[in-house]
Amino acid sequence: MSAPRALGHPHPWPAPGKLNLFLHIVGRRPDGYHLLQTAFQFIDLCDELNFWQRPDGVIERVGEVAAVPADSDLALRAARVLAARHGVRAGVGIELRKRLPIQGGVGGGSSDAATALVALNRVWRLDLAVDALAELGLALGADVPVFVRGQSAWAEGVGERLTPADFPAPIYLLVQPDVTIATAELFQAAELTRDSPLITMTGFLAAGGRNDFEPVVRQRYPAVADALDWLGLVAPARLTGTGSCVYAAMPDEATAREKLARLPARWRGYVVRGLNRSPLLERARLEEAQDGTAR
Repeated sequence: MSAPRALGHPHPWPAPGKLNLFLHIVGRRPDGYHLLQTAFQFIDLCDELNFWQRPDGVIERVGEVAAVPADSDLALRAARVLAARHGVRAGVGIELRKRLPIQGGVGGGSSDAATALVALNRVWRLDLAVDALAELGLALGADVPVFVRGQSAWAEGVGERLTPADFPAPIYLLVQPDVTIATAELFQAAELTRDSPLITMTGFLAAGGRNDFEPVVRQRYPAVADALDWLGLVAPARLTGTGSCVYAAMPDEATAREKLARLPARWRGYVVRGLNRSPLLERARLEEAQDGTAR
């Protein structure tokens, strides 16, 4: 039996995580969707995806990811939506190597979906513009477009109105407490603040912001409160997204690793770097360069 063949260059496609540098809920639409302001920044901790040739019409996952059932795999869903929308007959096997914390507020599923859209647009030679891919991604999740575009951004609306921005990009210590959080539960919480005043990007850069979910999560999930307090002994700590992960900017990598060495055994920790450009962009350029050489 012949070995499976990769679609495109065999180097894996990265799906980076993100941090919400702040997150304010500023209102609610008549359809129930919450309006927000936030700042997205990527981190260099990434899931990895590989794409393998399959017979026409077969879109499936390769291998198992215990915590991500195939029927809830957003990368697989993204591939199927892209193929259906644009009449693609080619098949694909998607191999997902999960490194990002699951249900941690770092956008792993959304990033996986975005990477699938960007990668398959290239290897299937659809030549769709980034705006079209971002619009397709929005139907999969509000965070998908920022991963498709690959630029840290100021976000408004439900998270889809993006203004590219460069933010300070320090070393962060990211901590995953021993708990998972259901995002839908928090959005429905009666005690959630839903009327934070609008701020400007200039105001945020000057004075900072907060995460409106943090008081709710502190009350309902003591493990997250403990992690915030522990991390806050070194530097101001914040919840990302709806959690459960929390993070703090560190003075340098040595300090981050020293603090990581003292992490309670019940939690997981990661030393990560903030990024204003997604590594997905560089991987797409690699594919483009190879394609140009082949032609």
